[in-house]
Amino acid sequence: MTLRVACQMDPIERIDIRGDSTFAILLEAERRGHEIFYYTPPNLALEGDRLLARGHTLNVADKLGAHFKLSGEQRRENLADWDVVLLRQDPPFDMAYITTTHLLERIHPKTLVVNDPAHVRNAPEKIFVLDFLDLMPATLVTRSLEDVLAFRRAHKDIILKPLYGNGGASVFRLRPEDTNLGSLVELFQTVFREPFMVQEYRPEVRVGDKRIILVDGEVAGAVNRVPAEGETRSNLHVGGTAAKTELTDREREICARLGPELKRRGLIFTGIDVIGGFLTEINVTSPTGIRQVKAFGGADIAALIWDVVEAKVAAR
Repeated sequence: MTLRVACQMDPIERIDIRGDSTFAILLEAERRGHEIFYYTPPNLALEGDRLLARGHTLNVADKLGAHFKLSGEQRRENLADWDVVLLRQDPPFDMAYITTTHLLERIHPKTLVVNDPAHVRNAPEKIFVLDFLDLMPATLVTRSLEDVLAFRRAHKDIILKPLYGNGGASVFRLRPEDTNLGSLVELFQTVFREPFMVQEYRPEVRVGDKRIILVDGEVAGAVNRVPAEGETRSNLHVGGTAAKTELTDREREICARLGPELKRRGLIFTGIDVIGGFLTEINVTSPTGIRQVKAFGGADIAALIWDVVEAKVAAR
């Protein structure tokens, strides 16, 4: 089955193909003979009832420094004429991102958007996860210094992070004796208009923050991310180290709880984060981890994603 696939993503020349999940998905699309049209979010426009994107035909190759080729002149395409749109731009999850989901919702599901744009909009990573509070560490969402102080008195060691951040940016650990809490909350109140998230620090993060990938609600693979010495965050791009892993019974229980809801919402490709048996995030905007899972001998998750996408297109 040959598909016409449009991909909305960040500038392809800037990605690190060694760990980029979007690139892995595009490689598999090319291997299957799908036509790929590439554009960036600023090149999306609504003209009357037509959702248009200005971009290029794209070919990809798994070669550092020569990983893509744009064919022909830039052109404008009506996305309703395509079979699939991959919504793969990275956060921040801001009004620009939200506007993109509103625009793409106009063509979905006639053109299959992966992931479903309405549910991407309504399920940001640190909000959707709150539907499963019993699986999470103690969590607070607030803008109040008094609330944060009371939370630290109750839980001692805490994590403070933006509600709509990504990639470990602006994530802070505050121990009971840390005197910077007031100043840091004041900074968050100044920089961010929305509330922020406070969580109980889980010391198990020192042995890893597990990224588990689900495809259409089913477990597809996992990779452990171990923080660097002296670092709280486990994100790979800030020095975390990927390691092979297996799922525990508790992690399978978490996936079994989440899977049906992910499938119901049309969230085909998701990545959840688990620390010490506690669910911390559900990533639906631009999950990562595909290449790391495969590198450790796990499933070819890009192929699993395309199997699901092709079946959904064929069933329309």
